[in-house]
Amino acid sequence: MKNSMSRIALIMVLAIGMILPGVAQEPVVSQELPDQLVLDLQSAIDYAITYNKSLQNARLEVERSRRSIWEAIAQGLPQVDGSVDYMSYFNYQMEFNFGAPDFAFTEQDYLDAANATLANPIFASVTPQDLLNHQAGNYMDGVLQSMVPPTTILLSDQSTAKLQLSQMIFSGQYIVGVQTAKLAQLISEQNYEYNELNIKESVISAYYLVLITGESLDILERNVANLEETLEQTRMMFKSGMAEQTDVDQLRITVNQISDARNALERNLELNYNMLRFQLGIEANVDLVLTDSLEMLFTQMQAESALEIPFAMESNVTYQMLQTQEEISKKMVGLEQWNYAPTIAGFYNYNAKILTSGFDMNPNHLVGLNMSVPIFSSGMRKARVDQTKIDYNMAQTNKSILEDQLTLQEKQFKYNLASSLENFYTQQENREVAQRVYDSYRRKFEQGMATSLDLTQANNNYLDAETNFINAIMQVMNAKLQLDKLMNTL
Repeated sequence: MKNSMSRIALIMVLAIGMILPGVAQEPVVSQELPDQLVLDLQSAIDYAITYNKSLQNARLEVERSRRSIWEAIAQGLPQVDGSVDYMSYFNYQMEFNFGAPDFAFTEQDYLDAANATLANPIFASVTPQDLLNHQAGNYMDGVLQSMVPPTTILLSDQSTAKLQLSQMIFSGQYIVGVQTAKLAQLISEQNYEYNELNIKESVISAYYLVLITGESLDILERNVANLEETLEQTRMMFKSGMAEQTDVDQLRITVNQISDARNALERNLELNYNMLRFQLGIEANVDLVLTDSLEMLFTQMQAESALEIPFAMESNVTYQMLQTQEEISKKMVGLEQWNYAPTIAGFYNYNAKILTSGFDMNPNHLVGLNMSVPIFSSGMRKARVDQTKIDYNMAQTNKSILEDQLTLQEKQFKYNLASSLENFYTQQENREVAQRVYDSYRRKFEQGMATSLDLTQANNNYLDAETNFINAIMQVMNAKLQLDKLMNTL
């Protein structure tokens, strides 16, 4: 008995040891944050994919879906359960009394029974005296039996260690369930890819925004430096009688206004840096150094060539997710249809009896089969099948709607890119013209051939042209970014 308990305990320990490793989760990616990060655009994207906190949750979701597949598979594999129980009957004695019952036949009962027996042709040779002799013998046996003392069984304490092995033999729902779990893993991986695509878009957009803001700030700083130089020259001209106080005041106002705009843009630049830090998954105190220039990125993206690339709808992540959802809906129809099929399972029980009573009828070994057959459900199973078919039809319709939407988006995004390119070339020419006009008015003002109002107006026009040019660059880059996301080429 001790050997049996040892075997049971060993099996339980091994089972627990097999289960526990599956409970552990993969650790969340962590990083040693430096004081400064030097990043080009691609390294910024790679860093965000590794350390962005939203993507870390998406990776955990993928891992959870992988574990759910094993959960579905394990339902059809051998299941082993162990238990140990103890029961006490408090020395209860079960009594079996084999004496005559407290019951007596009447004289009429005996007379009717004798007449019925003698009337039967089979007992034609039996006399009434024979029946009396037989009745006397039976009566004597009953008297002797009543003299026997009652039999008792002492129900002592019981303890049993049980080991149960069960195995599914056939289940259509199990087969479809495993296939559905694999599709669920696929859709979680596609969801991760979708989240990753959004993070890439956010990082690229934030990176562009920092460069655009930095470029605008450089333009204002150069403009302020030029105007301050002009202001100093105008003061000297005023002292020598070649300019008026109004010219000095007008330039002073312009310098102050542009300086205020520069200070506001500096704060906006830091805000944009913080947006990029958030997408990268780093703290706000980490210094970022971006090595790619706006001009280089604008040249490398080859916006014009993107207009000629055909759209492959199957590469779009959203379309892939709806395709998988459609397949899952189709599998759900099969899953409900398998509810009409029987389920067969086998089992084996082993009972190790540690403490037994005097009345024990439980065997040590028990094996059996169980088959569950659905017969009638008042139409419930059919209703479930019909619902899943409707869900499948809706999934097909949703995919068709998305196909139309993606086709329209492709045309719209290419239209936006083409329009933004046209606007870019227009604003590029306007900036060059405004630069020449400003330089001309500045020379004329220094020679006394133009007023400070003319110079201020030319400077404002130049700044407007620079702002429009920077905005045009941003529009082209954003339009190209939207098209790349649609085609899943980020």
